[in-house]
Amino acid sequence: MTKSPLAPESFPDCPPIAGVTARIARARYKLWDRCDLSFVELAPGTSVAGVTTRSRCPSPEVEWCRAALPLGTARALVVNAGNSNAFTGHRGRAAVEAIAAKVAGQLGCQPSDVFVCSTGVIGVPLPIDKAEAGLDAVFAAEPCGWEELAATIMTTDTFPKAAAASAIVGGRRVELVGVAKGSGMIAPDMATMLAYVFTDCGVEPALLQAMLTHANEASFNAITVDGDTSTSDTLLAFATGTAGVRLGSMDDAGTDAFAAALHDVCRQLAHLVVRDGEGASKFVTVSVNGAESDASAKRVALSIANSPLVKTAIAGEDANWGRIVMAVGKAGEPAERDLLSIRFGGVTVADRGLAVE
Repeated sequence: MTKSPLAPESFPDCPPIAGVTARIARARYKLWDRCDLSFVELAPGTSVAGVTTRSRCPSPEVEWCRAALPLGTARALVVNAGNSNAFTGHRGRAAVEAIAAKVAGQLGCQPSDVFVCSTGVIGVPLPIDKAEAGLDAVFAAEPCGWEELAATIMTTDTFPKAAAASAIVGGRRVELVGVAKGSGMIAPDMATMLAYVFTDCGVEPALLQAMLTHANEASFNAITVDGDTSTSDTLLAFATGTAGVRLGSMDDAGTDAFAAALHDVCRQLAHLVVRDGEGASKFVTVSVNGAESDASAKRVALSIANSPLVKTAIAGEDANWGRIVMAVGKAGEPAERDLLSIRFGGVTVADRGLAVE
């Protein structure tokens, strides 16, 4: 597969996170010769937070994660690539339960401490025999690095995606590393296809959830490639607490710094997903100023970004700004036509409702 022309030159330098051990193996969910099963073991006491798709046709994995998230603890993450296990009824649910039970038996934890995600083709039940054989293989595998983990969760992606940031909390430096996959079905309405952030900072689950929800809204929830929302979209954050510091409320020293670092990782990953959009040749940021609210501005921006006519103009490098006017007008949001101004980069093409000569 040809790498996206918008891909970064190299994989980023991401530090290890104490309390996070990743392994990969071949479960052979598809006829390919590559690792397609990821297993991440998390230290006891790890906090978890997450956001899942708003699709009304979610996968059993999404429903499993939704049920486990309120408990606030995690010991493992399992990611299957090549088969989304979505729209598979009771057989799909049985596969998720079998995976969680097997991992729980291996680690001596509760099945609800095991988070399971799958990505790939819709409508094919995940084979339980392949899943269990793959787990046996991954339990025996040597630990792997971030690049191997990021590559194993890919499906139609053309390059592995990761990002890192750090913050000072309680006088100590804490690290954050995230990996993601996504290329098609990108208009997340929550997160991206799959994204995971790991940190050695200790964070109370409720606080981690609040910060992750906020970071998601301004990152993964503000991107689009093709306007479609997946059945499997899941964003999870895991805080191992191995750095020896813990955040409990927004008033704690260092919370703002940690929240900023979390947002930075999510933003970097969201940008990488757009850069790997299926067939993408341009990376564009749509900025809307002067709307009556942030929510209104976002709806106008998405109307512009999702417009096929705007996309073709951008792809063809034709500054047809009339299509921007069209997209603003159809968004259904308050807009003063005679005050509208449009800029491409630093070039103003329309100002206060009139074309600029």
